[in-house]
Amino acid sequence: MNHTILISALLATLSLTACDNPTVVNVPATPVAVPGPSGPQGETGSQGATGYQGTEGVQGETGSQGATGYQGTEGVQGTEGVQGETGDTGKTGDGTTVIVVPAEAAAPTN
Repeated sequence: MNHTILISALLATLSLTACDNPTVVNVPATPVAVPGPSGPQGETGSQGATGYQGTEGVQGETGSQGATGYQGTEGVQGTEGVQGETGDTGKTGDGTTVIVVPAEAAAPTN
């Protein structure tokens, strides 16, 4: 029993001395940059180089000939008209002949 107490005391002493207390580290605050007064304006930059001319495009192909249209259908023959009625017989003449003289042509006017 004496050994048990001795071993317990030794073990407790070693365990307490083996404990490492954490060290508190104070991290400095991140410095914040405060802008100061602005400086004088810089010189104007130089002109950039002129770009290259692009290549000319290729001529497109000519379209193909369109198809020829179809021949229209022939029209249908019309129907024949109806025969007219025969007229009445005229009156018999009394033997007088009537001569109609054509009118004279009018002279052209200027």
